[in-house]
Amino acid sequence: MSRGAREFEPKLVTVLREGYTLADFGRDGLAGLVVGIVALPLAIAFAIASGVRPEQGLFTAIVAGFLISALGGSRVQIGGPTGAFVIIVAGVVDEFGYEGLAVATMMAGVMLVVMGIARLGAVIRYIPYPVTVGFTSGIALIIALGQVRDALGLHMERVPADSLEKIQAYGEHIGSFGIESVLICLATIAIIQFWPLLTRRIPGPLIALLATTLAVQLFDLPVDTIGGRFGEVPNVLPKPAMPAIDWSMIGELSSPAIAIALLAGIESLLSAMVADGMTGGRHRSNTELIAQGIANIASPLFGGIPATGAIARTATNIRNGGRSPIAGIVHAVVLLVILLAAGPMAVLIPMATLAGILLVVAYNMSEWHNFVRLLRGPRSDVLVLLATFLLTVFVDLTVALEVGIVLAALLLMKRLADVTSVSAMRSVLDYEEAGEKAPAELDVPAGVDVFEINGSLCFGAASKFTEMAASIQPSRVMILRMRHVLAVDATGLQAVESVWNRMRQQGTLLLISGVRAQPLEAMRRIGLLKQIGEEHVFAQFNDALARARQEVEHRPEVE
Repeated sequence: MSRGAREFEPKLVTVLREGYTLADFGRDGLAGLVVGIVALPLAIAFAIASGVRPEQGLFTAIVAGFLISALGGSRVQIGGPTGAFVIIVAGVVDEFGYEGLAVATMMAGVMLVVMGIARLGAVIRYIPYPVTVGFTSGIALIIALGQVRDALGLHMERVPADSLEKIQAYGEHIGSFGIESVLICLATIAIIQFWPLLTRRIPGPLIALLATTLAVQLFDLPVDTIGGRFGEVPNVLPKPAMPAIDWSMIGELSSPAIAIALLAGIESLLSAMVADGMTGGRHRSNTELIAQGIANIASPLFGGIPATGAIARTATNIRNGGRSPIAGIVHAVVLLVILLAAGPMAVLIPMATLAGILLVVAYNMSEWHNFVRLLRGPRSDVLVLLATFLLTVFVDLTVALEVGIVLAALLLMKRLADVTSVSAMRSVLDYEEAGEKAPAELDVPAGVDVFEINGSLCFGAASKFTEMAASIQPSRVMILRMRHVLAVDATGLQAVESVWNRMRQQGTLLLISGVRAQPLEAMRRIGLLKQIGEEHVFAQFNDALARARQEVEHRPEVE
């Protein structure tokens, strides 16, 4: 199979083609069992935090988790509902209901498939780090804020979606807190944090869930449970069915669909990159996007919600020996068996327990140490970080991503402009070009000006060049040295063309030397090289200087 064809080959196919033994299955099976147990409370908690029923988180983890492992481009990726989707899903459900969410999720799935086919998997490399830390920390804070009612046992009919309104509502109802809920929540957090000191073979969240649920039942504690809030939990996977599509809502659902697609793509590829670092492997990013898309198309057919690669569960899979997609498939099967065998027992789980689990998740995903470290970095990065964080918490995740990326791009342009310089050179002392040996100092004839650009001639920096050209007195020849220009964009090319036109109107001959590969190809493709004249573009400054001498010797001086 050619390299191009294998670019879209699922890793499961690769693993089976390479040879898969019974020993491999034993190792992956154990890892899948552990991850399935870890995923159980998380799937339920993320669903409830997202404003849907608890079983819908399990449906998502089973269906999407299976497809992401079976069709994905990573050997160890574990897929399912994640905390990153909580604010988007809750907002869509609040405004459009579950049917609207289902349609938006399927639209996002189609977008992800198209992104993968279009080979946009490498786009993740261009998301600035302060943006990812800003929106991840913002999501973590929103998740934590959403757990205050259940963690404190507040008597509230509804928790507002807006962060400021949440805080205000909590303040109004703080007097209704229940000490039993507080203790259950604190016990959950303590067990999750300290259980690994005893053993890592049995996941701490499972022990916390079992212990606190048992305590509530034995002592008949007055705390809210899943059954008390949602009623019965089914023990069957629903038959696939298309959601009711209101075509008049498609336009309104496009924005949340784009947000879901972007977030699913970013988080899944980040998770795959983290997994590569832990295993030494290499994922196929475009295949992963296609698998994420298919999973998000299928999930709503079974009553599920958006899914993506889960970094924490993927890391758990790796630490427990998972090395192939079979582990992720086993994880989905384990969740299906739990649903079929013990689904109705989920009604006994205390809401304070799920709040404690999500508070730990929020803390772990907050990246507070990276957040604090970035605050000590360059002011431009601090601005991007804080803008993304605050917009995520108080406005909207989609707006936060858009503003963060655009702001980072604009600040990058400013930095490029700041480090780009255009300087006049009368005596060329710095004279080292490949293949040339020159004297320490080279005299430039009268009537010849030499200018050198250092840095990228791109948007933001190009204005320095045009301003310089406008400020100089007409001369007979101007040599423009571009040996230190590694990149040029359309704005930079337009600046060169503008300067060439100005020089031509003044009767000044423009010569260019030392043009590197990318700028030269860009000039050729846009037609600027032909316009200036290839005979006026030189590889070496020495040749350009010889042509300038010839010009001043045979032309009368400019009046």
